[in-house]
Amino acid sequence: MSPPESTVVERLRAAVRASGSPLISSLGEPESDTDGATGEAAEHALVAASGPRVAGHREDVEIAVAAVDEGYRLHYADPRALRIDDADLRLLAGDRLYALGLARLAAIGDMTAIAELADVISLGAQAHASGDEALADAAWQAGATVIGWGTSERAEAAKARARAGDRAAVEALRKAARPPSDAPATRT
Repeated sequence: MSPPESTVVERLRAAVRASGSPLISSLGEPESDTDGATGEAAEHALVAASGPRVAGHREDVEIAVAAVDEGYRLHYADPRALRIDDADLRLLAGDRLYALGLARLAAIGDMTAIAELADVISLGAQAHASGDEALADAAWQAGATVIGWGTSERAEAAKARARAGDRAAVEALRKAARPPSDAPATRT
């Protein structure tokens, strides 16, 4: 059974504390999660960590995806674990959390997850530059699925469509975000 969504944020806070990063001073209080901001973002980490491709490293994958997601939110939305008011510091903190998550994946040798999160970050930046929140959300959904189950031709084609600015990319990414029901991933 997956941990509750608030646990994902708490585990992220613990990972930040354990990293010894200066970000420790910006950690928000657990009760600040009652605004409902935890759900969707924590879901990405839980989806990524629930797939068969990452079975031996679920905790690391969950924290890594949660850290990258928090970094992304510091850049574009409302963060869940950190509270930083200054816009420039938010960007720097977001970059630090990207690095924290990617380093955690590098430590376990998960280059597939690193590559997928790089795609999510770049597609998210592209989506935000064009004001397309639906594309950003679909990129996260598909990315979390690929991390957990491995990539597929459908996922790669959907990402290519998104990079090319194809208006149908959102729906293609959403279809790619559906984990296989009975088959293992086609590629890792």
